[in-house]
Amino acid sequence: MSVDICSEMTGTVWKVLVEPGQRVEEGDTVMLIEAMKMEIPVVAMDAGTVAEILVAKGDMVADGDPVIRLDD
Repeated sequence: MSVDICSEMTGTVWKVLVEPGQRVEEGDTVMLIEAMKMEIPVVAMDAGTVAEILVAKGDMVADGDPVIRLDD
């Protein structure tokens, strides 16, 4: 089963902190979004293994956009 981690704010992907195959736990910061000159963490709401990173550094994302897909 796959679970998507979604952006909670509109902004620009500033830094991706994980890579495919990496295990993450609930509450881990997986990405930073830059919005209004602030770094906003994107946090895993579930534990799992990073299956796919759906965005790249510099990409614009909107609130609710999936950014990382996890497999359990």
